[in-house]
Amino acid sequence: QVQLVESGGGLVQAGGSLRLSCAASRRTFSSYAMGWFRQAPGKEREFVAAIGWSGGSTDYADSVKGRFTISRDNAKNTVYLHMNSLKPEDTAVYYCAARYGRSWSPDRSEYNYWGQGTQVTVSS
Repeated sequence: QVQLVESGGGLVQAGGSLRLSCAASRRTFSSYAMGWFRQAPGKEREFVAAIGWSGGSTDYADSVKGRFTISRDNAKNTVYLHMNSLKPEDTAVYYCAARYGRSWSPDRSEYNYWGQGTQVTVSS
C-alpha cells in the first residue's frame, strides 16, 4: 500500500503561482512513477503531468506545457507540481497518483494509488 497526501492548494489570482506537494508513505517511493491529474466540476479527471522514477523523464498535457513543472525528491518521498501563470480554467481538484514501475503514463487507469486531492481555485 502507498498512501499519498497532497498539500499546497488554495485560492490564487490569475497569473499567480502555486506549488503542490504530494508526500508518499512508502520507502520504495523510487519504484513508482508519479502523476498529477485534475478534475473540474462536471468534467472527467484529466492528465496534467507525470514523471518517471528518477525524475529524468516527464510529460505534460498540452494545456499546461510551459506553465507547469513536475519534479520529485526521492529522498523525501515527495513529488511536486509547480504551477505558474495560472488561469481560471486551471481551477480543479488536483490529485497525485502512483504507478508501480518506473515509467510514467498519461492514462489514469494505469495508476495504482491516489491521494485525496487538493483544491486549486484561480480567480479572474
